[in-house]
Amino acid sequence: MTEQKPVADLTREEAAQELAQLASEIAKHDAAYHQKDAPVVSDAAYDALRRRNEALEAEFPDLVREDSPTKKVGFAVADGFKKVTHRLPMLSLGNAFSDEDLADYVGRAHKFFAKDAGLELAFTAEPKIDGLSASLRYENGIFVQGATRGDGAEGEDITENLKTIKDIPQKLIGDDVPDVFEVRGEVYMSHADFEALNKKLEAEGKQTYVNPRNTAAGSLRQLDSNVTASRNLKFFAYAWGDNSTMPADTQMGVVEAFQRWGFKVNPLMRRVKTVEEMVAHHTLIGEQRATLGYDIDGVVFKLDRLDLQARWGFVARAPRWAIAFKFPAEKATTILEDIEIQVGRTGALTPVAKLKPVTVGGVVVSNATLHNEDEIERKGVLIGDTVIIQRAGDVIPQVLGPVLEKRPADAKKFEFPTHCPICGSPAERELNEKTGKLDVVRRCTGELICPAQAVNQLKHFVARDALDIDGMGTKQVTAFYEEGRIKTAADIFTLRERDAQSFKKLKDQEGWGATSVRKLFDAIDERRKPELDKFIFALGIRHVGSTTGAMFAKNYGTFDAWMSACIAAGEGDMAARESLLSIDGIGETVVQSVVGFFVNQQNRAAIDALLAQVSPLEYVVASADESPVAGKTVVFTGSLEQMSRSEAKAMAERLGAKVAGSVSAKTDLLVAGPGAGSKLKKAQDLGVETTDEQGWFDLVGR
Repeated sequence: MTEQKPVADLTREEAAQELAQLASEIAKHDAAYHQKDAPVVSDAAYDALRRRNEALEAEFPDLVREDSPTKKVGFAVADGFKKVTHRLPMLSLGNAFSDEDLADYVGRAHKFFAKDAGLELAFTAEPKIDGLSASLRYENGIFVQGATRGDGAEGEDITENLKTIKDIPQKLIGDDVPDVFEVRGEVYMSHADFEALNKKLEAEGKQTYVNPRNTAAGSLRQLDSNVTASRNLKFFAYAWGDNSTMPADTQMGVVEAFQRWGFKVNPLMRRVKTVEEMVAHHTLIGEQRATLGYDIDGVVFKLDRLDLQARWGFVARAPRWAIAFKFPAEKATTILEDIEIQVGRTGALTPVAKLKPVTVGGVVVSNATLHNEDEIERKGVLIGDTVIIQRAGDVIPQVLGPVLEKRPADAKKFEFPTHCPICGSPAERELNEKTGKLDVVRRCTGELICPAQAVNQLKHFVARDALDIDGMGTKQVTAFYEEGRIKTAADIFTLRERDAQSFKKLKDQEGWGATSVRKLFDAIDERRKPELDKFIFALGIRHVGSTTGAMFAKNYGTFDAWMSACIAAGEGDMAARESLLSIDGIGETVVQSVVGFFVNQQNRAAIDALLAQVSPLEYVVASADESPVAGKTVVFTGSLEQMSRSEAKAMAERLGAKVAGSVSAKTDLLVAGPGAGSKLKKAQDLGVETTDEQGWFDLVGR
């Protein structure tokens, strides 16, 4: 190699020519290393090329090229990340934890497609990478935007940070690249890079990280993409979102296209057909787990044919056509030093094991759940015992039981409290009227007078899946509650007004300033018209999760309509109660909970105060284009002959209809097959339109 001329001695023409050569050469090396897995230069030589390019650009800043290698890294984001709405939701996966669970999944698939004579089902199998999901949008083959999964509907714009990941091509290669395509996959950190980073941080006297997954997630959310670039993150492509056309008609075919386009895909991905083949591949991947060099926590199985995926459809948060078969949780033994009680937002007293710290699956564990007092009794654990712990699903640590031969003489039994350790109110176990048995959970009866419940309820109210108020996290809510600034949800929305009249203004408190306070108040004001489903979920009613909240919102449309139905049901209106129970997926337990919530006068007063400050939006059902059943409530009954009941339901929901489990005055259409009984009669009595299976197909144009 000839000796390079010093940068300072180059003419403008020489610098421009060399910058063009470097851009081309570095791009070729990137392609060789990341697209073909065949690097032709050493890392040291590659780094030298990049350093030369950076030096030239520093000396001749006006000559920086549009295709410069430095444009992939080093862009600081000034005010945090923008929000990105996913054109197609990024959903989670259902889980299987045993061979039987997997067999059930395959059985459900065969049952769903039972009417397709001679249909052979095949599945793809791939390692479940323990990293952070990301979606990458390409237009005309160029990477234009990248986002985190977020809540599935909306994520964070992390485009500049994703540009620093060498596994993510800036431009796709190949003749079959669609005009628009969103590639989805997992960003992760290798074991070697994680260990090297922690050693570096330790040498610098800085705090080290707990595991590669969290480190990758934190690295990807840095406001300065230079930090992200320094972490050497990696990416596997395996899924997709919005697109103008598909490159194949199978899961395996699309992933093979990803590889052609320049992505890294997992080499352990296989196509399997039987439960036996699936279990065998799961075992094979599990045996290689310790030597892969990156974290995985299971194997994901997906129905291979895309047309069958579309037919099988989705549940609230996950596709029916995919499942994650998790590996058995890793176990370890340690000393149970104490048991502490935590009080949750619903008053539940949860025993937490305080453990002598031990590493399980690469994570240092010092706390683990003991679930409830019956579990402590059943497992027979004593304070001082050596216990076996595991991280269930490789996430939540739990105590399995004691090692009796190691029990010390001074081990002592834990006495579960009968009063709340926070407010002193009686803690009781409710009687289940259906079973006649006591609830396994002991709950504080203090409700609003219990600080633990109140503050945890407020944390839930402002959480990301609920009202999602920026700048008001766990730390801020706790501080505001302890200072008396916020005691109820309504107080959040009067905070600006009260602060203006206070002698002890928030901007003067430690950790705050005029700008941060203004941003907080603005963020609060932005949530005065919350989405109905999120508002219902934010109320923190027992048994009402985000999915249930969406069901209520979808069926009632407005908060007033839903609240009125709950209040009427609590006053003995059976029609109102029946309307709640008629919602598919809503059972007696949920109805009892929401009715009981609104019967409570303290809760009603709190809701009234809150509604004086906020106006929940009307829920608008997303309708399918040109669908004659969009927004209508449909009930299926009897034996369907051309499709299974679950497939019929999935079809109706795809067309924008609401599927109910029982007939009521709100029902728009009853589809009755042979053997239809009481539902058909009730529909006729109520004057509800009815049709048979063929009539349904004629209506929807199948």
